[in-house]
Amino acid sequence: MLQRFFIFCSGADTDILEECSAGEQTKYAGIGATVFFTAVMATIAATYALYTVFDTYYTAIFFGLIWGLLIFNLDRFIVSTIKKRENFFDEFLQAAPRLLLAVIIAVVIAKPLELKIFEKEINQILLEEKNVMTLENKDQLALQYTPSINALSSEIETLKNEITDKEIVVNSLYDVYISEAEGTAGTELLGKGPVYQEKRDKHDAELAALTELRTTNATKIEAIESQIATLASEYQTKVAETQPVIDGFDGLMARVNALEKLPWLPSFFIFLLFLAIETSPIFAKLLSPRGAYDLKLEEQESALSSWVVQQKTQREVLITTDRDVNNRVYADIAEEQELYDYKRKKARELMQLQADAFYKKQKSIL
Repeated sequence: MLQRFFIFCSGADTDILEECSAGEQTKYAGIGATVFFTAVMATIAATYALYTVFDTYYTAIFFGLIWGLLIFNLDRFIVSTIKKRENFFDEFLQAAPRLLLAVIIAVVIAKPLELKIFEKEINQILLEEKNVMTLENKDQLALQYTPSINALSSEIETLKNEITDKEIVVNSLYDVYISEAEGTAGTELLGKGPVYQEKRDKHDAELAALTELRTTNATKIEAIESQIATLASEYQTKVAETQPVIDGFDGLMARVNALEKLPWLPSFFIFLLFLAIETSPIFAKLLSPRGAYDLKLEEQESALSSWVVQQKTQREVLITTDRDVNNRVYADIAEEQELYDYKRKKARELMQLQADAFYKKQKSIL
């Protein structure tokens, strides 16, 4: 039962193969088994690749099975269409396009399994890339908010400097009127005279202005700090919104690109392994000697080709003979007086009817 299934996978004609020896049947069962297990590997590889895309087991398994059936059908077609010839070079030329197709299939099959085999290394590369992308993303977003925040911070610094400058003026006026009262400066008269009072009033006025300036600037600084806090909150919100995009940067194409950054030699040997698996049925057909199955198949095809040529030749002779006979028959009939008189009579009746119809039409117009 299993042998018959593998023979079916090889694409061989079971009716012809049943007439061959057990060794011939075993050879084609082996070729069919290679085709079958290649399709199984293709199904596994495609399922994993599609899971990285859809992140759903059911969808990945469904389309993976379809891909495996497609590869199975292609391999079965490739093997079944290679015919054994007496010249190996002719066989190789016949198989060359199929070998090219096998290479393409091997690349498609091997790549998803490479992604699975080197999954840990790929994850490490993706983690490093995500960290770099996170920092770059924060820097890019900061470019949108930093100028505004710096401008607001400069305004706060300016308001604080205004208060500091005012405090310096007030302190200076305080020292002036105290020195006047102590007689160490100004008029150098001890006591609180008119000059002292004038300088004290000037100090008190500046002190009141300082108090008002502190209140006004404190309100302005509070409002500006609120704006800075709002901008900082918007920046953090943007960072939080864009981070999931970076975290999700582990799709199929990202993993393929990460795989290319790994040493090429291990991936190359894995590719060679799948290339050997994919091309093994073809090389098995090419390297195997012509057996009873190939001879019987060639005999059957030759007999069918001869029969088709024979039928075509007979049809051509039949058509030629029939044409010659018809020409002779019509030539003999054309010389009979009876047929001439009959056609002459009918032609006269037809012309009379045409004349009558023309007369009626002209009369109706007039």
